[in-house]
Amino acid sequence: MDCLRYARDNGCPWDEDTCSFAASNGHIDCLRYARDNGCPWDEWTCASAAKNGHMDCLRYARDNGCPWGEKTCASAAKNGHMDCLRYARDNGCPWDENTCSFAASNGHMDCLRYARDNGCPWDEMTCAKAAKNGHMDCLRYARDNGFPWNEWTCSSAASNGHIDCLRYARDNGCPWDEDTCSLAASNGHIDCLRYARDNGCPWDEDTCSLAASNGHVDCLRYARDNGCPWDKWTCSSAAKNGNMDCLQYARDNGCPWDEDTCSFAASNGHIDCLRYARDNGCPWDEETCAKAAKNGPHGLSTVCTGQRLPVGRKYVCQCREERQHGLFTVCTGQRLPVGAKRRVPVPRRTATWTVYGMHGTTAARGTRIRVPLPHRTVTWTVYDMHGTTAARGTK
Repeated sequence: MDCLRYARDNGCPWDEDTCSFAASNGHIDCLRYARDNGCPWDEWTCASAAKNGHMDCLRYARDNGCPWGEKTCASAAKNGHMDCLRYARDNGCPWDENTCSFAASNGHMDCLRYARDNGCPWDEMTCAKAAKNGHMDCLRYARDNGFPWNEWTCSSAASNGHIDCLRYARDNGCPWDEDTCSLAASNGHIDCLRYARDNGCPWDEDTCSLAASNGHVDCLRYARDNGCPWDKWTCSSAAKNGNMDCLQYARDNGCPWDEDTCSFAASNGHIDCLRYARDNGCPWDEETCAKAAKNGPHGLSTVCTGQRLPVGRKYVCQCREERQHGLFTVCTGQRLPVGAKRRVPVPRRTATWTVYGMHGTTAARGTRIRVPLPHRTVTWTVYDMHGTTAARGTK
């Protein structure tokens, strides 16, 4: 309180967060001081108080006209604060489907039962969240009381390895789809993967690629031994996260690969995967070189410069949207002197990027699909092949 009072006495600004943070941690003295001195508040004050069970702050807020909304009930139910949930409803606070799903997500059966007994709406997410976190009692209660479910219930259970919830769901007619297998494999839950396949659950290439992405070679091997399809993303996903055993297994068993395997390995500094890929004939392109340069001296530049590179130049230019919302975009075609600064316009969603040598000579060019960018200028940086910044442009 002394720090808050000092700050305000010396002209420090405040906003709604002051009240919501005070309520969140139960500091009713700070909350009272803030309101007595004109601090604004909003719905998050009540929601924050209810989330952490601070009934005194919640009651004070409402007695003094603080607004609230559906978040208050959902927040109370999420953490099992029945007194706050009951107070909110007794005083006319609205609620929505999140109250039930949040209660089920964390296994708060009393809040879930109270919500339904008092007419709270619900949807498929109640069953899905109960299954995701293994709360069988909530899942069974939900189904016994007519809650709907869909494929998310099975995939959520499989994702976190809750085979009892998965088995219950299937025994009671819950639908499933390919996500059940792929999410089981993604997190290494081979028992769920086996159960799903033994009972006719479909799968697709994502099962192999997600197993490889997270290094679950047992799931990858099981999938392939039982006829699961795969594609190039198995190799590139393994290389992206440095899972050499999965990459080797995939290639030893005929999995296809392409340039993405090298570029993904380079992007995250996995030189062992990059070297293995090149030693075994994996193709690469200029993007591998660009990503190796971008990530600095991981030893990748040695691999790049030690062999023939598609770029064929000492320097590569890579563009980067300032806030990382975009992918590569347009590099300029002008000469790029060291220390130059340049604003690069983004004229459309789909852009062509070009790699240039330091004297403006075109070394390689390609086309990529772009996501929408929130800004119309980007920053660019030119690197030499040892990761040293040769020139930089800023927004």
